[in-house]
Amino acid sequence: MTMMMMMMPTHSLNLLPKSQLNFPASFRFDAFSNSSKLSFGGSRRTHRRQNLSIRSVFTGIVEEMGHVRNLGIADHGGFDLKIGARVVLEDVKLGDSIAVNGTCLTVTEFDAEEFTVGLSPETLRKTSLEELERGSPVNLERALQPASRMGGHVVQGHVDGTGVIVSMEVEGDSLWVKVKADKGLLKYIVPKGYVAVDGTSLTVVDVFDEESCFNFMMVAYTQQNVVIPSKRIGHKVNLEVDIMGKYVERLLSIGGFSMNIAQEKKG
Repeated sequence: MTMMMMMMPTHSLNLLPKSQLNFPASFRFDAFSNSSKLSFGGSRRTHRRQNLSIRSVFTGIVEEMGHVRNLGIADHGGFDLKIGARVVLEDVKLGDSIAVNGTCLTVTEFDAEEFTVGLSPETLRKTSLEELERGSPVNLERALQPASRMGGHVVQGHVDGTGVIVSMEVEGDSLWVKVKADKGLLKYIVPKGYVAVDGTSLTVVDVFDEESCFNFMMVAYTQQNVVIPSKRIGHKVNLEVDIMGKYVERLLSIGGFSMNIAQEKKG
């Protein structure tokens, strides 16, 4: 196997001082302005709605790769992100949830070629979206509908944290990727289990506790349809672990599991 280094444009949002990320968690962008005076003006008719909260579920099967059209700071200090897309806009409505690199975000504005979402301070702190810049590719998936086929696993779009790519190696037409994660997240990741990496449902191959790493392999088709291969060693990826592990840990920590067993025995 040979090492593959992926090139990507220099990022911009992560150059902003963290003090600028402490804007209100609930906001709406009517205009874009930052030090570069980014503008999203245009004659196309758009739709707007604000302060929406929707609980959604995803499968981790990426529908398409969109590209960042623009991003910036609004006059009142908040961030907004505009993404060019096609597939996810076919039946979009205001307030719909779309996972962007595995992060559940609410559509606040759209037209036939692009949609806009707002980024809260917590989203910027907990995800890799702060590394995006104009032209960056992003994984996109619409929220699951009740009648949809479950092609992947249950993904909430609630990013648990970020990992860092430490190696990318080619084997035939497949790509091995190793990711370093915080030990607090790694404990929920198991061999042959599932993990969402930038919103992509992937099967874990091995877990390396001594290195605080796990790895996975992507076949050629997956490589061509998700953003991970466009990244390089040292880049961040969003991670969402299987929620079942967290539920089990919670039940055990509060004694709920042992209490239920005791009640069953009495019955």
